Amino acid sequence: MICMNELKKPANNATPIGIMGLGIMGSAIANQLTTLGWQVAGFDPDPIQQKIAADMGVSIKSHPKDVVCNAEIILSSLPNQQALNDSIDVILDTKNSNLKVLADLSTLELEGKLSSRDRLLGAGISFLDSPISGTGAQATTGDLSIYSSGCEEAYQYCLPLFRDFTSSVCYLGECGNGTKMKFVANLLVAIHNVASAEAMLLGERCGLDPQDICDAIPMGAGSSRIFELRAPLMASQKFEPPTMRLDLWQKDMALISEFVARSGAVAPLFTATSPFYEAAIKNQLGAQDTAAIYSVLAQTIEQAPD
Repeated sequence: MICMNELKKPANNATPIGIMGLGIMGSAIANQLTTLGWQVAGFDPDPIQQKIAADMGVSIKSHPKDVVCNAEIILSSLPNQQALNDSIDVILDTKNSNLKVLADLSTLELEGKLSSRDRLLGAGISFLDSPISGTGAQATTGDLSIYSSGCEEAYQYCLPLFRDFTSSVCYLGECGNGTKMKFVANLLVAIHNVASAEAMLLGERCGLDPQDICDAIPMGAGSSRIFELRAPLMASQKFEPPTMRLDLWQKDMALISEFVARSGAVAPLFTATSPFYEAAIKNQLGAQDTAAIYSVLAQTIEQAPD
C-alpha cells in the first residue's frame, strides 16, 4: 500500500480538520468533533446545511478552497462521485503542502474511490477509503462504524480523529476494501429494513401493540440493529425528518446491485427487496426515512387478495 507522507505522530485535536459536505452525516460529525475540541472548518454548497452546521459551532467557509488551505486532514461526506472529483480538483489546485490525508467517508463506486487515490498520489496526499455505517441519528451521538482501507500509516495517523466521532473503527487493508465491506453491510441493511417492516405489520395484524413489539423483539434472537433503529419509527409512523432519505438510499441500492453483478455473486433476498424501495420512490416517499418502507408494505398487504 502506497503512503505519500511519513506520518510518525497520530493526529490530535490541535490538528486542523476540514470537512467537505455538511449534510446529515457531515454536520453531525463536525458537531461531534467541534464539541471535543477539534479545530474544524467545513464547506457545503447548500446554505441551509451551512446554517445548520454553523448553529452547531462549526466554522463555515464560503469556498471549499478555504477549507483545504489550512487543513492537515480532510474528511469528505458527499452524495456522489462528481462531488468527490470536484473536491479533489480544489485540493490539487490549492497546493497545501501541510495536507496529509483525504479520508472519504462516502458510499460511492469502487472504481471512483481507486481513481481518487491515484489522482492524489502525485500531490503527496494519502487517500483513505473509509465509508461510514450508521444513520444520521446515530451520527449525532457518535454511534457510527468506519470501514477504513488504504495506507496503514495514514490510517494510524487518523485513528484518534476517527475514534472521536465513531463507536468502532475497522481497518481492512488495501484501498477499496472499505467500500467492498460497506456494500456487504448495506446489503444486510436493505434486507433487514424490509424484514423489520414485515415483522411489525404481522405483529400489528394479529393484535400486538406496536410498542410491545419494539420492546420485546430486541430481547430475543430475532432482532437486528436495523430493527432496533427503524421499528420505533414504524410504530409511530413518523418518517420525517429522515435519518436516511429513501431517495438517497436508492443510490446505495444501485451501487450494491452493480457490485453484486460484477462480483458474479447471486443475492436473491436483496433482489427481492428492490421492488419495495422502487415503489416508495414511485409513491413520492423519497424525502422520508427508509423506515417508510413500512407504508409500502402496508399498502401491498391491503391490496393483496384474501
